[in-house]
Amino acid sequence: MRFKNKIGVLGGSFDPAHVGHLAISKKALKEYKLKKIIWAITSKNPLKKKNNTSISERIQSCKKIIKLNNFIKIKFYEKIIRSNKTIDLINFLKRTTKAEIYFLMGADNLINFHKWYKWEAISKKCKIIVFDRHGYKKKSLNSVSYKRLNGKSLKFIEFNKVNISSSQLRKI
Repeated sequence: MRFKNKIGVLGGSFDPAHVGHLAISKKALKEYKLKKIIWAITSKNPLKKKNNTSISERIQSCKKIIKLNNFIKIKFYEKIIRSNKTIDLINFLKRTTKAEIYFLMGADNLINFHKWYKWEAISKKCKIIVFDRHGYKKKSLNSVSYKRLNGKSLKFIEFNKVNISSSQLRKI
């Protein structure tokens, strides 16, 4: 089934949002001819320690970064879908948008993607676009997830990386 409507989803805690998030969003929009990109903010990444800032502060941080990039929509779905699991978000979006979904992630997330709840189901319900990140390429290309999914539902994108991360920004 071919969808006319293609959307990107960049999920994360965005603690804080940064220009790297914007750079991969712009690249995905252009490369895959997406209609829009949703920054799906989660209250807490299950694989990380607690967040330093509240949801509302992180939403404000996202708004500052995206500025006039109207193709990006900032959303907090957890109260609606009563879950912070990516598979539940993907299922919800498939039901409500009737769109082809492209799930965007950095190479650092691919390394542990096989530890995500129902990760293989996620890969069957959407295309996964992985963006290279400085210092993570080798590990991500050797990951369980990459070896199982590459060429099927996963595409690794090399691009001019923005050498920044939320973890680095929190240390400043």
